[in-house]
Amino acid sequence: MLWPVQALQVTPLTPHLSLMRYQIAHTTTYTYSLPVILQPHLVRLRPRCDGTQSLSAFSLKVSPAPANASPLIDLDGNTPIKLWFPPETVTHLEIAVLSQVETYRTNPFNFLLDPWAIQLPIDYPLSLVSQLQPYLSAADRPIDPIALQLSQELSHTVHNDTISFLSQLNQQIHQTCRHTLRETGDPLPAGLTWNQKLGSCRDFTVLFMEVCRAVGLASRFVSGYQEGEPGWERHLHAWVEVYLPGAGWRGYDPTQGLAVADRHIALVASAHPKYAAPVTGSFAPAAGVQATLKHSLSIQGL
Repeated sequence: MLWPVQALQVTPLTPHLSLMRYQIAHTTTYTYSLPVILQPHLVRLRPRCDGTQSLSAFSLKVSPAPANASPLIDLDGNTPIKLWFPPETVTHLEIAVLSQVETYRTNPFNFLLDPWAIQLPIDYPLSLVSQLQPYLSAADRPIDPIALQLSQELSHTVHNDTISFLSQLNQQIHQTCRHTLRETGDPLPAGLTWNQKLGSCRDFTVLFMEVCRAVGLASRFVSGYQEGEPGWERHLHAWVEVYLPGAGWRGYDPTQGLAVADRHIALVASAHPKYAAPVTGSFAPAAGVQATLKHSLSIQGL
């Protein structure tokens, strides 16, 4: 099934003197050890459109062909696609997307904070707190004590300066922790990642989020792509966005030690990492069935 979507291009208030254009081809293949019936799946592989990037073309190809596909708008404003399938047994599922994206943010520090947000801890007005609550704390658990300690040490070091805190945290994770690839599995707890000084990009993202939330900075998990260097093997990537009053959501990539600019392409963002997973779904029967995952990813400048 080929389901093309043509997105409206962003018309900026002022012409962009510089922008990056990318074509992204991403294929995900699941192979099952026994025949299964596919339950509904949610695909979060459509790049988002906002003030920092626009989607000029997008297509989705799925095999076996779903009975139907429905684009959604979730609670975070992301645009996942829901697939549901005929009640027939299959031994594989392949999801291929082709996207063309333009990115605009050449200077990630081009903003002016509201005066009351320059120093930590940030005391959001009640009207903002009610909107940001999911990004300020996890409803099911308290802040990790190790992340809390790290936040206090960093705050003291930078004299509670908000931007210095974020830059220092970004560099400290990047320089102290060793990056490893982990294709599947939930992010590790923040304290475990910091203690072992080792993790995947999603582990570093959760650690960054937890430290931010410990000082009252709203943060969310972002799934997407990073251009990287020529010759790098391409993988899905994860980073953090922090809500800065006066600047809005701003990205930090502790894996690369970078503030996010025009070489990152965002797919989705959420307060909870599980709602930023690229593909979620199930199959029946599940007992005794092994599923293997393979992917291919190409990111080309246009």
